[in-house]
Amino acid sequence: MTPVRVLSHVGPLPELANALPGVSIQPVDPAGPVPADVTGEVLVTLMRSASNLGVVLERGVRWVHAIGTGVEDFPLQLLGNRILTCSRGVNAVNVAEWTMAMLLAFEKQLPAQWVAAPPARWGAVDLGGLSGKTLAIVGFGSIGQAVAQRALAFDMSVRAMRRTGAQSTLAGVQLVGSVDALVRGADHVVLAAPATPRTRGMVDATFLEAMTAGTHLVNVARACLVDEPALRDALDRGHVALASIDVSDPEPLPAGHWFYSHPGVRFSPHVSWSGPGLWEAALGRLAGNLVRWQQGQQLEGMVDVQEGY
Repeated sequence: MTPVRVLSHVGPLPELANALPGVSIQPVDPAGPVPADVTGEVLVTLMRSASNLGVVLERGVRWVHAIGTGVEDFPLQLLGNRILTCSRGVNAVNVAEWTMAMLLAFEKQLPAQWVAAPPARWGAVDLGGLSGKTLAIVGFGSIGQAVAQRALAFDMSVRAMRRTGAQSTLAGVQLVGSVDALVRGADHVVLAAPATPRTRGMVDATFLEAMTAGTHLVNVARACLVDEPALRDALDRGHVALASIDVSDPEPLPAGHWFYSHPGVRFSPHVSWSGPGLWEAALGRLAGNLVRWQQGQQLEGMVDVQEGY
């Protein structure tokens, strides 16, 4: 194998160094000075905490790998002609399972149906269900497809809208080309699109009004997709029945923000990604790409710098 020197903002990564012939890992403190003799052709970074990113990039780096799944925090102006990849898709199952939990919680009225004392009436409740309901998914990448696959198993009708014209690889998913066609008549709307110049603020008053009254909105994407004042107005009027939100801007979200107290919001502190084996999956993606790099093959998780994802 061709020798590869990897500069790492995320530690020594012994799992990779020990498993991949010809790959050496040089840890670099993301916030400290970079010694003059530190060079490498690959950089693994978290971006947010890397104050010396610009300096490290000039140390022979030709390929940058973001260990996370999104690159909206990456200063693309520093990239030049370097390749950028990310761990897109490694958390898709975790996020999809969380999303289905939110849909079920809405239909089954949880946690409201849990009691700590005998209720006034026993067994008297009118619960909803997912079977026969319509799910609209904004963004049909790895997360959107994982959500769709699980929703189909619940006998839901699934529509999706994506930025590319690629056809759906999942039988039973209807791809549509407009917001109105996507959300009109949907019972649940899930946001699973990346944060890009095209998607920022896309869920505005017009988008929300196109939704049928009483719809459940789930955001497991990025906070910037949603116009918060427009969402609050739609919730206050009851046009949006409930918003299950796992992302915010900023993070952490300060005390006193209306997400914490609004009766129409179920807010979680960006936990939908969490699940077993995530770090191992991210390292597996990186390991596979390092082998491809050594062999001169196309890398997985390539970022379209023009699109920002």
